Amino acid sequence: MLTVLTTLCAAAAAGEAAAVPVRGPGAVPVRVPEADTPRPYAFSEDAGTVAGADGTTEAVRLEAGSEYRSAIKKDGKLYYRLDLDGTSNAYVSATAVPRAGTEVTSADGIKVSVQNADGSTCSSEAAHIGPTQSPHPVAAWASREIGHNTYACQEAGTYYLVVERSSTPSSPSGTWDLELNYVSEPPLRTGGSTTAPETWDSASPEVLQGDATSRAGGAGFGEAAALGQGVWKAGIEPGQTLFYKVPVDWGQQLYTTAELGGSGSGNGYVGTALAMALYNPVRGHVDDVGSGYDGSQRAASLPALPPVDYGNRFSINGRTSGMRFAGAYYLVVHLSERVAEKFGEGPFGLTLRVRVSGDAEDGPAYAGGTEPRGAFEVTAEERAEAEQGATGDTARAPAGGAAGSAGDGGGGTGGSDEATGQGDPAMKVVAVAGIGSGTVLVLTLWVWRAVARRRVRSVRTTAGH
Repeated sequence: MLTVLTTLCAAAAAGEAAAVPVRGPGAVPVRVPEADTPRPYAFSEDAGTVAGADGTTEAVRLEAGSEYRSAIKKDGKLYYRLDLDGTSNAYVSATAVPRAGTEVTSADGIKVSVQNADGSTCSSEAAHIGPTQSPHPVAAWASREIGHNTYACQEAGTYYLVVERSSTPSSPSGTWDLELNYVSEPPLRTGGSTTAPETWDSASPEVLQGDATSRAGGAGFGEAAALGQGVWKAGIEPGQTLFYKVPVDWGQQLYTTAELGGSGSGNGYVGTALAMALYNPVRGHVDDVGSGYDGSQRAASLPALPPVDYGNRFSINGRTSGMRFAGAYYLVVHLSERVAEKFGEGPFGLTLRVRVSGDAEDGPAYAGGTEPRGAFEVTAEERAEAEQGATGDTARAPAGGAAGSAGDGGGGTGGSDEATGQGDPAMKVVAVAGIGSGTVLVLTLWVWRAVARRRVRSVRTTAGH
């Protein structure tokens, strides 16, 4: 009970959203109002700040299971040190975030590599802004994998994560922020298959139908809102990027479709207005799809992907190879800021149709744990969160008939009471099932008192001007 009161106090003092999960049969959250302003990229709260070095000599060491925040200038090339053993696989991703107001070209992006001490590249990948021509987060990954290369990157020793900013001569200068994510995978207890599964069901099933449930996207990987199988809706503004995560277990297949609702006003055409990318649990790029927009509804579906299987890593097809881990798969949806020029500021209705097919299977027999712990597992709690949402909040309905929600940490707006503007939103306290009526009364009185204090402060501030 003390935890609930403490959380409510902090939320009321800050004037921000809070949805306090109260556990127990039939329990529902206590809610206080939140701001209705889209946020920029939400970096992980656990991310430490680290400066990339211009060369290997001064490179700072990164620890497995950790996240870091850094920054890179135009045409920059930064080094970070990895101390690796001779048995584990290391996966490192970099998410590049152009700062607010930054101009970009489709060719702007980053390249991520893992190199050994002799300068040999273990693996690398590049990611670019692409045809949306709109500033948004882009992520690329690289790895050191044991057994994939007989001649290099197999020994224990010092390795380097290298992050390069790619651009054209006409690209504007300026600094981009970086979020680095480092995951370590242990070896198997016994040697498994060294080939990818030869056959799998590549036919796309029928698109899910039914009423959509509101679920606003998060503002970053660390705040991705959880989705399970179903039809989900949110509001998205031009220039905004929404992050979702879908738990997919070993043996399961993921199918997704994104739909952008009609604008109802404006005219013209934006070549690639909506972009949806899929990333695996180590934030490695799996696939992406885009759609143009002329003001009428548009849909874009990711092609059928193979079931999650450890052996997929041995495929030469990048889409198949990326489906190598169980865990949280991230859907990242961006609406080009150019949409605003022809169809207004929005928000526009976004519908996501998510299907997770197949029964969960036993995973590989690892000879140890991942860093961070449980990186390639799907827990019962995660499944429940995906189906019901972390808070169960609902958000203001955007144009096009969609609505968002303040789901798992991010980017949502207030509930229906705040949307209508009826009454004092700070007084909208939902009864909490599973706790005594006396406790509800205490909570109500506390919120009432907090509101009164804020009003007194407001009057004093006004009188002082």
